[in-house]
Amino acid sequence: MVDGLLIIDKPAGLTSHDVVARVRRILHERRVGHTGTLDPFATGVLVVLVGRATRLAQFLSGAVKEYEAVIRFGYATDTGDLTGKRLETPDAQNEDGARVQTWSEREIEAALKGLRGAIEQVPPMYSAKKLQGRKLYELARRGLEVERAAVRVTIYELEAVPVNGTLMRHSDEDETCDLSIRVVCSAGTYIRTLAESIGERLGTRAHLAALRRTRAGDFKIEDAMSLEDLKIKMEGEGEATDFILPMDAALSRLPFVHLTADEARKALHGIALRIGDGTGTEWQANEPVRMRDPLGHLIAVGFYDAASRSLHPRVVFSPEK
Repeated sequence: MVDGLLIIDKPAGLTSHDVVARVRRILHERRVGHTGTLDPFATGVLVVLVGRATRLAQFLSGAVKEYEAVIRFGYATDTGDLTGKRLETPDAQNEDGARVQTWSEREIEAALKGLRGAIEQVPPMYSAKKLQGRKLYELARRGLEVERAAVRVTIYELEAVPVNGTLMRHSDEDETCDLSIRVVCSAGTYIRTLAESIGERLGTRAHLAALRRTRAGDFKIEDAMSLEDLKIKMEGEGEATDFILPMDAALSRLPFVHLTADEARKALHGIALRIGDGTGTEWQANEPVRMRDPLGHLIAVGFYDAASRSLHPRVVFSPEK
């Protein structure tokens, strides 16, 4: 039995659930989950939780994400990305009837600038967001469109990225052009919707042509392995613990406390622990705290009660027999 995290570089064409299923087969471990769903066409960092680490998903779901994306200007799709059906709608045209899709660096920056910071997004119909228990994409596939409330997200960084020295790459074949961007954003941000918004600000239709997640919280694409690499490692002579990150790695941003042997026994039974003077002075009310036994092993995550100055074990990792 192995408990910990895998940082997988998800390939295009697989759902996040597909990746989990493959990891289950490779590791021969039933308890496998993930945090931060990626669309099938997208690639990049997918944090996979193994064994008892599946209980840590709640602490990872809100992590900041970083993406590299390609926006294609010229037409929209019904899904907002390259997998959807092209929507034939009139676009801005010049005197010759050709689509106007040339913008200066200053115009592009002006469009991006207005989308940095806290913004509101209406979730796309083709998304897994639920409305009255039904996933929106299930309704969309039936040809239904329902009213969705806007959600507030934060775009921390948004920049255009030149490719081979140029920002806009034109295609004479279908009168479109591409722009590469880098985005750092809060959890729950729809990059497809962001791509459409950038197009609107430039006076044209747009959709997402490519998406790669390069970071999820503290986990970067440089730390990720492919499913094939995982399979090779498992077929080799190494141990799974050689490449699976410990559970503590998922919580590296949380404060921690070392417990005595007696305190550790109580924590494993879910008993709240009174915090001594000088400990937890910087903790916030209801802040999650890592609880370690005398050997430094993570045994629980407790939540701090500021009024009683105590830690209440909420997620307990009892020793497996």
